[in-house]
Amino acid sequence: MTTSNNPYAAPNAAVADAFPGSAVGALNPWSARGRIGRLRYVAWGTGAYLVLAVLMALLPVLMGSSARDVGPAMVALLCIPMAVLWIFWAIQRAHDLDRSGWYVLLMFIPVLGMIWGFIWLFRRGTPEANRYGPPPPPNSLGVKILGTVMPVIFVVGIVAAIALPAYSDYVKRAKAAQTSH
Repeated sequence: MTTSNNPYAAPNAAVADAFPGSAVGALNPWSARGRIGRLRYVAWGTGAYLVLAVLMALLPVLMGSSARDVGPAMVALLCIPMAVLWIFWAIQRAHDLDRSGWYVLLMFIPVLGMIWGFIWLFRRGTPEANRYGPPPPPNSLGVKILGTVMPVIFVVGIVAAIALPAYSDYVKRAKAAQTSH
């Protein structure tokens, strides 16, 4: 009896990936190389913003009474590494759209930068490998949660900006109506 007729033998089929080139690239937030998707771009930016906000809130507590003297310099020192990271991530996002990292400079042109920013947020990256590398890995649960935090804060902020003055005006009119009766 040969092994090819043995029902308990391991299969001899050639196995390959269903989608050639389906390998994913490694993530490196500290580099301008590679690619990141739109949700990860928003999530990393949100995470960096929250870290910066916490550090800036703790700065006066840690500095004590000398926060007025050294505070602005410390804030600038905190903002420089965050700005560099955001530029790295913007370059990686441009790479995901199969664009050069130089497209990041478009963000500094007033109207064009806003249009390009919306393209970055809503346009899907190339699904296969492009000239900047393989596609980024799938988003983890943490990326999905952190990526939805900033839009939720944005919407809640807009609603609060509209509702709070309207409520304040309502309270003033109600008190005025009570005192006139």
